[in-house]
Amino acid sequence: MAVTLGELARVTGGELYNGDPASLINAVATLQHAGEGDISFLANKGYRKFLRDTRASAVILAPAEVKACPTAAIVLDNPYAGYARAATLLAPGRPDRQGIHPQACVEPGSRVDPAAWIGPHCCVEAGAVIHAGVQLASGCHVDAGSVIGAFSRLGANVVVCHDVRIGERVTIAPGAVIGSDGFGLAKDQGKWLKVPQLGSVRIGNDVDIGANTTIDRGALEDTILEEGVRLDNQIQVAHNVFIGAHTAIAGCVGISGSARIGRNCMIGGGAGIVGHLEITDNVVVTGMTMVTKSITEPGVYSSGVPAQDNDSWNRNYARLRQLDKLARKLHRLERLLAERRSQGPGS
Repeated sequence: MAVTLGELARVTGGELYNGDPASLINAVATLQHAGEGDISFLANKGYRKFLRDTRASAVILAPAEVKACPTAAIVLDNPYAGYARAATLLAPGRPDRQGIHPQACVEPGSRVDPAAWIGPHCCVEAGAVIHAGVQLASGCHVDAGSVIGAFSRLGANVVVCHDVRIGERVTIAPGAVIGSDGFGLAKDQGKWLKVPQLGSVRIGNDVDIGANTTIDRGALEDTILEEGVRLDNQIQVAHNVFIGAHTAIAGCVGISGSARIGRNCMIGGGAGIVGHLEITDNVVVTGMTMVTKSITEPGVYSSGVPAQDNDSWNRNYARLRQLDKLARKLHRLERLLAERRSQGPGS
């Protein structure tokens, strides 16, 4: 798909510098591998060394980099966002399909809009509602009572359990499970009793959910993802979790039941969030952090130990094991010093 430089400048919200608005761009590429007809971008100063020799027809970059650019440029304050918009325009994805594949099972009593696509080996149970423009890839299962909003796309083998509500333009990658039972157990006389999970899952518009991510249904009330949430692959969202609008969560994060995460947060990969706590808006939790109590102030929070060479780690860990002994010794010395001061000079 070819797009003019002028159109790309308009879509990205940038200003065209030193280029012909009618020039055609066919694809996006890295600075070092781009050629004629490609557009590239510079968002990380670590790649500035490739700018001088790039063969791209144009580069998306910040105002401070314009003088060093040897070719046409689209200039804006956030070049990475500009790149995202340009890439979306140049590579819009596979075209939508309509209809029901002969090998799909669509039960009587379901409602499938004629403008939706139900792929091979999909199952849509009675009472499910599939709106216009929805695309179900092969092997998807949509249980009774679930609703999938217009223009949402489900990758292969996605399971949507009963009574789930999915908004419009939601993208769910292959293997995700939405609305399975939460991990609700009560112990009685040394045995576990399963607690029925009577809530469901509600997902807002324009949400992305990564491959093999699982979102459990609520115990009584619903698990909720507000609009614009972005979830990476292999994330566990437990029952009754609330995730605020436009929060992004990286892979392998585990969120325990009834945790509330605010809007515009970023949670790094491998982080763990204990249940029944609250994280306020505009919080960044770095990778591998364990959040064990509520975060009430915006900011950056960390608890992981960064990698270091093995000899340093062994020395530091050996000292770490002595911290309690050292703290007790310091406490005794402080108490002794306080006693001597209280006895006056010459004591």
